[in-house]
Amino acid sequence: MKAIHFLVLFVVLALSSSFASASDPSPLQDFCVAIDDYKNGVFVNGKFCKDPKLATPDDFFFSGLNIPRNTSNPVGSTVTPVNVAQIAGLNTLGVSLVRIDYAPYGQNPPHTHPRASEILVVQEGTLYVGFVTSNPENKLFTKILHKGDVFVFPIGLIHFQFNIGKTNAVAFAGLSSQNPGVITIANAVFGSDPPINPDVLARAFQLERNVVKSLQAKFWWDNN
Repeated sequence: MKAIHFLVLFVVLALSSSFASASDPSPLQDFCVAIDDYKNGVFVNGKFCKDPKLATPDDFFFSGLNIPRNTSNPVGSTVTPVNVAQIAGLNTLGVSLVRIDYAPYGQNPPHTHPRASEILVVQEGTLYVGFVTSNPENKLFTKILHKGDVFVFPIGLIHFQFNIGKTNAVAFAGLSSQNPGVITIANAVFGSDPPINPDVLARAFQLERNVVKSLQAKFWWDNN
């Protein structure tokens, strides 16, 4: 009898596991509109694969992350990505990397990665970092990081880094997607093309309409 119970339990667990693994894979693009004619379609969730026999070491290589980037811009930072666009061999592997350079008091503004969690390590300088949880709590988690410190930003949550030091700062971050995507909050809300109706934003942010129009008229710098 115990053997039968064990067998039933084993079958249930096996079925549960198969159902769990049968879910749709996470998308690697913002959206995918269905069409009936494949001739007008595009390949999604990755890129077409090269014949493995034709692969070379250069397909898995990138050089230059040791080079400091120019941070003379409105936000005082520059992100250098190393994803599938830079290393073709990352296709289907689910990982990527960035280098972030910060001017004194520069920041990587509040943003999200819709397809990846992020783990960041500080190489130089001192960073004030944090993320905000989803509604309704909207709890802020922050930490001051020094050289060698590591911090994690969960997938999809708004997060930021701010160089609170008087010297340049550098950080490297790994992301759990070959194409993590980035949505900079201010750029998306006030710099969308075409612009969001100012009445919508005035009500949402509880601002005067002329303030919203002024914000929409600004140039929103993309540091990526």
